[in-house]
Amino acid sequence: MTTASPTPVRTLNQLLWRLWWLKAAGSAVFIWGFFQGYFLLLRYPHADVLVMPLTWLDELTPMQGWAWVPYLSLWFYTCLPPAFMPALRPLAYYGLAVGLTCLTGLLCFYFWPTVVPPFERPPGTGLAMLEGVDTAGNACPSLHVAIAFYSAFWLQAQLRAVGAGRGWHTANWLWCALIVYSTMATKQHVFIDVLGGLALGGAGAVLALAGYRRWFGRFL
Repeated sequence: MTTASPTPVRTLNQLLWRLWWLKAAGSAVFIWGFFQGYFLLLRYPHADVLVMPLTWLDELTPMQGWAWVPYLSLWFYTCLPPAFMPALRPLAYYGLAVGLTCLTGLLCFYFWPTVVPPFERPPGTGLAMLEGVDTAGNACPSLHVAIAFYSAFWLQAQLRAVGAGRGWHTANWLWCALIVYSTMATKQHVFIDVLGGLALGGAGAVLALAGYRRWFGRFL
């Protein structure tokens, strides 16, 4: 009598609870540290701030009141890859790799500070609240896009490792695409910022995953 293989949900749940306290604390500290550097550069730019130009896609994309929801969902989405790490050393590797990707973006903001053109947001709405918390500086490359794209690559590899079906992969990439789109629909970023974020996040993920496979091999 053969034993049935564990389902993807069961395997992911087991991974989630491994070192859960360290993963939760580490993600919180990482996000806190990132925002310290992010807002420091936002408030005290090192050079003259460049206003990013608009493209026809920016003109075509309207401001949409619902978009702040997927925009903020990044901070849950980006916690999923480290939450599914199988052990301490892979978790530490992931933290180092994503940290280097973020640091690259922050260095871009230091040497080339940018801002999106001003957009009027309806007062008392989620978009106005978002603007008050996250002003539209540190524009290019969009780190919101970069980290979403980076996370999507890692989640794809993790889902494939646990044998997840096509629906899981589709949901992963749809969530990523929705976050990317929301950066333009909230007018927090313009299309050129998005392209820069995709380049940064994609390159960072490909390099990091290649290193992970070399050093650790498996995701389970």
